[in-house]
Amino acid sequence: MSTLDTEMLEIGRRARAAADTLRLAPSEIRTAALHAMSRRLRANAERIAKVNEGDVAAAQGKGLADAQIDRLRLDTARTLSVADGVEGIAQQPDPAGAVTAEWTQPNGLRFQRVRTPIGVIGMIFESRPNVAADAGALAIRSGNAVILRGGSESAGTVAAIVAELRAALADAGLPQDAIQVVPTQDRAAVGMMLAGLNGAIDVIVPRGGKSLVARVQQDARVPVFAHLEGICHTYVHAGADPVKAQAIVVNAKMRRTSVCGATETLLIDRAIADTLLPPIADALRQAGCALRGDDIARAIATMDETTEEDWHTEYLAPILSVRVVSGVADAIAHIARYGSQHTEAIVTEDVAAAARFLREVDSAIVLHNASTQFADGGEFGFGGEIGIATGRLHARGPVGAEQLTTFKYVIHGNGQIRP
Repeated sequence: MSTLDTEMLEIGRRARAAADTLRLAPSEIRTAALHAMSRRLRANAERIAKVNEGDVAAAQGKGLADAQIDRLRLDTARTLSVADGVEGIAQQPDPAGAVTAEWTQPNGLRFQRVRTPIGVIGMIFESRPNVAADAGALAIRSGNAVILRGGSESAGTVAAIVAELRAALADAGLPQDAIQVVPTQDRAAVGMMLAGLNGAIDVIVPRGGKSLVARVQQDARVPVFAHLEGICHTYVHAGADPVKAQAIVVNAKMRRTSVCGATETLLIDRAIADTLLPPIADALRQAGCALRGDDIARAIATMDETTEEDWHTEYLAPILSVRVVSGVADAIAHIARYGSQHTEAIVTEDVAAAARFLREVDSAIVLHNASTQFADGGEFGFGGEIGIATGRLHARGPVGAEQLTTFKYVIHGNGQIRP
């Protein structure tokens, strides 16, 4: 057995032991640990930001794309925001031990369905160092342990964040091994995590580019919570309020272009395209967005020509593809063909059209008259998230503390035996 094999299996063993302790730890102790995490991150925000400056400089030297640099950057203000997010998670209801259903059978047996932690979460991510704090805090809130494997570009920042999280666990009397970082960038370590570390890992959560998520989904031997990419759409219906439509589209694309909830394709109804598309296009261009449109869109407003590939592309950049559609059914059909089942929005004052869109679009998140940038666990009131799941089993949409639990059945009897 290689040194790496031994090291990784030991990480898994320690994580499982920590998970067993956390599963039985009182809620108030885990809550105290979360408050301590937030305090420590806030107190050391400037130091963490300084470490991040080094990671960013190194990444820029390697020629990383602007979108990747934006995801990597964690200045003091963003670090304080991360601390606020951890505090928000601390204030969330503890899902572990919650009774979600209860009933009594005719024979007198009383049944309860009770939430219980999953166990050990394996988190594999790339640029975003804030993921370490989100994942660590959500794991503790839900009574799980987590093993983190970040990308090389964020290694320094992740180490600085996790040091504070582990110190907070010690402050609260909980095992520090509830949050661990894989201490190597050797790709073989990822393969071992995907194989489950000899049964130590219960679920894998990948967060990063398409190639990373595709590898995890292909090679994992344990369950995966993931989305492959965020090809999100905003559909401006014929019944849209013009002012509302322009504000929503610009925000959905340009608030932060590097997040997975950013709109990548604008669909606009033919009935109002002549009047609404020009001002929307002007507002997008003024915000720095490059436009690519189909033939009808280019006849109405100035933009480059789209190719078939554009409809399949998650730009993660200030680029937006535009298609003019002939109504709700056409918009839904486009999303069904090209979407990634992540997040879609309709802008309309027509209640019936909105209801049809929300009912028929099969994505994890659908919105009416709101920006797709709300595809975020914090905005859902979850305190935070470790990703958006687009699968259909167990978790879908933002993966928060509740989604990091499973359940068991507790049955109370009074001497019943089965005939």
